[in-house]
Amino acid sequence: MKAHFILFVADQQASTRFYTEVMDITPSLNVAGMTEFDIGGAVLGLMPRAGAEKLLGPAAQISSDANNRAETYIVVEDARTFHCRALNAGGVEISPFLVRDWGHSAAYSLDPDGHILAFAELSKTM
Repeated sequence: MKAHFILFVADQQASTRFYTEVMDITPSLNVAGMTEFDIGGAVLGLMPRAGAEKLLGPAAQISSDANNRAETYIVVEDARTFHCRALNAGGVEISPFLVRDWGHSAAYSLDPDGHILAFAELSKTM
């Protein structure tokens, strides 16, 4: 079994550049309408909103407002480096790298479409 997590994006190429730089990997698939990154047993997908609306129909209510935000929480070694790459690639920090009460150290940013992107690692101080 392999999970696919798909983010609906305004500009597929811009989002592909962002995630390529942040994740420091190349997409496993990059065609008109879908980009995919293999990330540790799961797939992070980027689909243009217009394509998602065509595929899913008006009942899905795909839009750019905050009601459709998602959080992508990725546990990696050296989460601070990934977070810094996100900021350098144009992400906006919403919470700095801190020890969290659930046993991770994590930092949060927004990607170009306003999705919440978190990078975490096991906390060394807990």
